[in-house]
Amino acid sequence: MAQAARALWPGGRASAWRLGCRPPPGLPAQSRAGFAGAAGGPGPAATARKGSPRVLGAAALALGGALGLYHTARWHLRTQDLRAECSAAQLSLSSRLQLTLYQYKTCPFCSKVRAFLDFHALPYQVVEVNPVRKAEIKFSSYRKVPILLAQEGDSLQQLNDSSVIISALKTYLVSGQPLEDIVTYYPPMKAVNDQGKEVTEFCNKYWLMLDEKEAQRLYGGKEARTHHLQDDVRKDLYEAADKWVAAVGKDRPFMGGQKPNLADLAVYGVLRVMEGLDAFDDLMQHTHILPWYLRVEKAIAEAPR
Repeated sequence: MAQAARALWPGGRASAWRLGCRPPPGLPAQSRAGFAGAAGGPGPAATARKGSPRVLGAAALALGGALGLYHTARWHLRTQDLRAECSAAQLSLSSRLQLTLYQYKTCPFCSKVRAFLDFHALPYQVVEVNPVRKAEIKFSSYRKVPILLAQEGDSLQQLNDSSVIISALKTYLVSGQPLEDIVTYYPPMKAVNDQGKEVTEFCNKYWLMLDEKEAQRLYGGKEARTHHLQDDVRKDLYEAADKWVAAVGKDRPFMGGQKPNLADLAVYGVLRVMEGLDAFDDLMQHTHILPWYLRVEKAIAEAPR
């Protein structure tokens, strides 16, 4: 599958990295340098009060994946002046977009997208999808959520998969490339899974598609992590939460420094959908993550609109 994904990549010249790792020898050159975005994937969350292994596993994986993103950007935080300048440019770009998010409210990956949109002050409309009939997305051959429709001028683009949505929009905000061009960097690829079912995967979905100058300005060191869940995913969740808090440290409020970055938003977005579950209460009682969680919640609420 990985070889097929690389073969679908549009040709170019610059090197590329996934989760901070250089491509193996023989990988064709690529036109945009990619760096890790936020982990995730399609699919509704269980809504039972107790919480399901799917919800807990997704949360644990998101925490672990965000730790890897932290190590990527750790020693290369941008200055406050540059951040302010970038925020002004992003505000100008965001005003060009009209966004509609098709979602399940309880889906952790939809929640992750909402956290990203809210923090970046991107106005959007929400369409709640009936998980059985899915009549609201009958226009789409892709039958999972989240789906984001993005209108930029006369161009209407459909973005599928939470990681594609976040990676594409962040690339748009940083680089200013037309969204119509950016979506071509995330081509869909159909494959058959172990159960014999055809599934759709998206190439490069964990990458921001930036040129060398943009990439070096935002990211520096390259480090990847491998994650393995235990049979009791709640233990993994507790362990990942405390590792996350330790990585954030005591000298800054967020992984991104003085404001949340993609890693903060990804972890918060997945955990937020657990609110109301016993698993969420247990997590807050048995780990040290609550103060960080409340800080992100406040930062999103106070983000300039």
